[in-house]
Amino acid sequence: IDPVFSSSASPISVIGPKAFKYTNHYKPEQFQNIDAILISHDHYDHLDKQSIKFFKDKVEQFIVPLGVGKIISKWGVNPKKISEVNWSDTLIVKSKIKIIAETGRHFSGRGIANRNSTLWCSFIIESNNSKIFFSGDSGYGPHFKRIGKEYGPFDLAFIECGQYNENWPYIHMMPEETAQASHDLDADIFVPIHWGKFALSLHPWDEPPKRAEIAAQKKEISILIAQIGKRNFLYA
Repeated sequence: IDPVFSSSASPISVIGPKAFKYTNHYKPEQFQNIDAILISHDHYDHLDKQSIKFFKDKVEQFIVPLGVGKIISKWGVNPKKISEVNWSDTLIVKSKIKIIAETGRHFSGRGIANRNSTLWCSFIIESNNSKIFFSGDSGYGPHFKRIGKEYGPFDLAFIECGQYNENWPYIHMMPEETAQASHDLDADIFVPIHWGKFALSLHPWDEPPKRAEIAAQKKEISILIAQIGKRNFLYA
């Protein structure tokens, strides 16, 4: 989901936000046998031209929000591989994995002139024995409780928790809202994401998971926090 291996989240790499140095240890060549790539929206820190061009002939299917298919087809992705989705659309991958596109509170656009010209999505990924939620980018709102009631409970939820600011509460969540969103979704465990690649806001880079952990403990919610450079998680 949203593979980004570029070192900058900007159309002009020399002046854009730089990826944290430790992320350079992860290379696209490490990922093999990919059935599908899901894209949540077209912002540079989620839709990366360099990564899409690398994977275009190595992936069977690209599942993207409305309007994003035109972008990646210009980058060389075969249109036959592209499935564009609207909110509430359902796709079946490999005859056994159900992908449902859902809402979020965000915006789109890769430039000043094309704001909100494409859609943004959250995703529900469901198999016979597990159900996962991926929030994409989203401000907090009643959609989390609705999704929880309609599709939950979830075994695991990956919920955005980073690059927030009190001046833009409708497009990114504060960490305490991330914990509340997990509760609304009826998720057994949640993983705070969107804090470990780029610094796009003014808060300390490691503040999001720390605040999310405190909020989860207060609400008695289970949380998994990625440990940088390791394959295991911190469980609380």
